[in-house]
Amino acid sequence: MKFNNLFKKVISVGLAASIGFGAIATIEAPSAHAATATSTKGQQIVNFGKKYIGTPYDFGANTSTTRRFDCSSFTKYIFDKYGVNLPRTSEDQARKGKYVSKSNIKVGDLLFFSSGSRANGRNVTHVGVYAGNGKILHTYGSPGVTISNLNSGTWKKTYLFARRVL
Repeated sequence: MKFNNLFKKVISVGLAASIGFGAIATIEAPSAHAATATSTKGQQIVNFGKKYIGTPYDFGANTSTTRRFDCSSFTKYIFDKYGVNLPRTSEDQARKGKYVSKSNIKVGDLLFFSSGSRANGRNVTHVGVYAGNGKILHTYGSPGVTISNLNSGTWKKTYLFARRVL
């Protein structure tokens, strides 16, 4: 029996050498706990926010209600539920956390845009949350809380930057 276990270890080491140590280290890592606390919290925030899909948009919505949101009251509300206190406006939220390049955004990062009637192409007028796979969880206009594609249409054209507050 001991010989059999030794044989399996030799085969494993040989396999590791032929496919690369990194691959075997990944196999050995506990996959159920591979996500970082930041990405887990980000996913929790996004999942919580998705419960409000279809909630109507109302510019200047009161932060004490969940019957209506504007973009920044929505992000403030869903982040507050997970212990992250954001300012009330998208412009003020854009000053929090640290800058993240578009190529490095993670689920839960805040995304900022210059869109709508108050936009000049440089000023922050809208905020959403990166939901993964090129999607934004946010609220605006007639769809209310919705998920949009970051990499097409208005959102691609009006994207400014991302900030990580987690």
